Amino acid sequence: MRKTIENIEIDLLLDAIFQRYGYDFRDYAKASIKRRILSFLAMNTGLINSKRGNISQLIPLILYDEKLFQQLLNYFSVTVTEIFRDPEMFKVLRTKVIPYLKTFPHVKIWHAGCSSGEEVYSMAILLKEEGLYDRTTIYATDFNDEALEDAKRGIYKLDTGKSFTKNYQKSGGKNSFADYYYAKYDAMIIDKSLRKNVTFSNHNLALDGSFGEMHLIICRNVLIYFNKTLQNRIFNLFNESLCDNGFIALGSKESIRFADVEKNFSVFDEKWKIYQKK
Repeated sequence: MRKTIENIEIDLLLDAIFQRYGYDFRDYAKASIKRRILSFLAMNTGLINSKRGNISQLIPLILYDEKLFQQLLNYFSVTVTEIFRDPEMFKVLRTKVIPYLKTFPHVKIWHAGCSSGEEVYSMAILLKEEGLYDRTTIYATDFNDEALEDAKRGIYKLDTGKSFTKNYQKSGGKNSFADYYYAKYDAMIIDKSLRKNVTFSNHNLALDGSFGEMHLIICRNVLIYFNKTLQNRIFNLFNESLCDNGFIALGSKESIRFADVEKNFSVFDEKWKIYQKK
């Protein structure tokens, strides 16, 4: 089947990005990446000297302008998240996974695709309440440096506090959510004690290597943007990064089913797609 001109333009743009900057989006789901490119063009109408706004006209601009590339990169990064998002899943982690992790002298957790950090701090709160935080190291990674800086700061809009509090309560929270932040002007600032065992770093799932001997990997709403080839690469990466009997938590939208490494895992929780390495 012949490709449309627009799809050829997208392939050329993604190949140019890979060769120039080393970011590999060539195996991202085409429909998703196309939406993001068109959204970028729509928000930057002055870049393209054409009513049609051909994608191919972006290529030389991106190749020569690193700041413009960084702006486009932000469009490729999924940053929609919140504190204790899908609280029922965090409740399953609290009641079923954490008791198992407590049997280890030290625990390592990898949040792959951590975005702006809300779910990382959610896990830190959960671990603190379960008496496990002081012997846990959390590795929080993303390829978006801007999102990582936001995550490191741990500063969120104060008007999100009500929804965050509801999520926290539904997740089985044992205290008051207000114990974990302080308010300043219109900002909610996460308590610094929740940051001391968290290491934030840039990691590109499409290119970079494994993290060794993790006990739990959390990666939610990330894999849905990749094609099957890249999903398989990442599942192999997770398999290599997990210790025996370690867990992967994917959330409700993704599954390890039909992946090359499926045989290496058993289903621990079907609804929230939590798997345990055999």
